[in-house]
Amino acid sequence: MLRLFSSTARSSFVRSAFRPLIPVNIVPKATMATGQANDLSAGALFDVSHVTAVVTGGATGIGLMITQALQSNGAKVYITGRRQEVLDQTVKMYSNGPGQIIALRGDVSKKSEAVRLAGEIESREPKGVQLLVNNAGIARDDDTRYSNNGQPDMGDAKAISEHFLRSSEEQWLETMQTNVVGAYFMSMAFLPLLAKGGPSSQVVNVSSISGAMKGPSMGQPAYASSKAAATHLSRMLATIFKDVKVRVNVIAPGLFPSEMTAGKSGADNKSTLDGSKATNPSGRLGEERDMAATILFLAGRGGGFTMGRLCIRMEVSPFAIGCDNGFGSTLIQPAVAN
Repeated sequence: MLRLFSSTARSSFVRSAFRPLIPVNIVPKATMATGQANDLSAGALFDVSHVTAVVTGGATGIGLMITQALQSNGAKVYITGRRQEVLDQTVKMYSNGPGQIIALRGDVSKKSEAVRLAGEIESREPKGVQLLVNNAGIARDDDTRYSNNGQPDMGDAKAISEHFLRSSEEQWLETMQTNVVGAYFMSMAFLPLLAKGGPSSQVVNVSSISGAMKGPSMGQPAYASSKAAATHLSRMLATIFKDVKVRVNVIAPGLFPSEMTAGKSGADNKSTLDGSKATNPSGRLGEERDMAATILFLAGRGGGFTMGRLCIRMEVSPFAIGCDNGFGSTLIQPAVAN
């Protein structure tokens, strides 16, 4: 419990029940700085017109939602991906101001490509960037995913073993290479540019609710394991980067429409989900506005004090939803004992 003692306009003290008496300056309201720091309007809190961002996998799915949210609010956004035609389509359709979308082809699962992309953007942005969103991700559990192969008898050890042994070493390695290794090398390659970008610069890693659940993620153990690893990697990066004033946060989406969840995208590079039921209080799946609100909070001035947080967005089951304070909470499936 903290108690504030201030009966005059002079400096006073803060007394903590758990710590010795600590002198703290209390600035009278009349002398506080005015201007944007005290502007609590939504426009000031969530403004990203000062942001130059890099979004991997930014041409489709959740990456496109993030790209559109930033661009629509004035940010300059570099998007990366392996398919040039898809990148070009996103620029053509959605780079319509007030911000800008710029496409750079690259495979972020490779260290050499991460370093090359950082060098290319540095040549274009010598003053640095303010935001790196590691969104690119893959799921390679094609041989064990329940939607494709059915669910084994979970009371039969042999059936469980045979089902999950269908996955190959290559599927696990490819998944980890993109979802974990790629995020690591992109973060390290872009760190000098982020440090140049100012004290509010940050890395946002797009993980998944699957990385916090104990269950088999509908038969996708490689994907879920990679997202758990990506979330823990973010904890480490947040600690490593703290002294150079670069923040690290995580978005862990539930079920959103994307090429990964829907299997394809349309001519507009967007996907739709049909037949999926939601049991969360909103009664719906994740939408563009949910992802847009999350990234605008994290990237805007209102989120500048947010560091090392896991933001969980809209799951189809009743899990905790919100920003976990310092990656500290444990999420469990309702039917599984902790």
